[in-house]
Amino acid sequence: MKIELLKTFLEVTRTLHFRIAAENLFITQSAVSARIKLLEDDLGVLLFDRSQKHLKLTPEGNRLIKHAKELLFMWQKTKQDVGIADNGSQQLVIGSMMSIWDIVLQDWLKKVHRNLDQTSLLTKTYSQVELRKSLLTRIIDIAFLFEPPYVEDLITKKVASVPLHLVTTEPYNVSNNLSLDHHIMVDYGEAVNAQHLREFQYAPPAKHYMSQPRLALNFLLDAGGSAYLPRQMIFEYTENKKLFIVEDAPVYSREIFAAYLAKSQKVEVIQDALLLFPMLGLSK
Repeated sequence: MKIELLKTFLEVTRTLHFRIAAENLFITQSAVSARIKLLEDDLGVLLFDRSQKHLKLTPEGNRLIKHAKELLFMWQKTKQDVGIADNGSQQLVIGSMMSIWDIVLQDWLKKVHRNLDQTSLLTKTYSQVELRKSLLTRIIDIAFLFEPPYVEDLITKKVASVPLHLVTTEPYNVSNNLSLDHHIMVDYGEAVNAQHLREFQYAPPAKHYMSQPRLALNFLLDAGGSAYLPRQMIFEYTENKKLFIVEDAPVYSREIFAAYLAKSQKVEVIQDALLLFPMLGLSK
């Protein structure tokens, strides 16, 4: 099946080594080589440059990566949807930016699981641009974004407002000449990133850049430094004096929106799921 060829291709692109890819896939190295050759023959292009000591992707191989990931996700979506047909469940495909998952979606997914028994979840991470495209092409049912898409066919609802506080691993405040040494810049979208650059234009560049607040939090606790993190994530650590809020620093706010197609066949289950957010549930 072509799906196995694509899985093998992605594993080889990740490892850039046929033997290691074979070990990770629990097949022989010759099987990996044969699958890549079959895929290349089907496409009529070379996916890897084998002429050098180290394996390299060709331009055609680089272009295939994105398509391969999309095809594998669609196959997973299809298998799940067909598999749940007998028990009356309905599939809900959710896409989100990486940084939003840890802020509000983990708890919400648990609520969906507990309250909507006949709903089967499938989740995927996308960039802001990919989310809009995937929503309009019906690959996903709900998209969670920082900036709401202004598209006529979409319904957009604000599901959360997230305060972002500057925290450090040592007691500190701006009046004591906060320098943001060893600062971790977390990606909360262009609006917050631009505001941060204006507020701290004279501070040294960030030491690290991370797309996930949870990753930044864990790194901060282990290595020290500072970062802007959601209030929901830092409460227990500030209470235990493992992190300290910089009281004089600006507090940012990030609004999170859910978007879905107005003419989706799943509008009812989508709306039921979104009402599990406290902000929408209270306005019910």
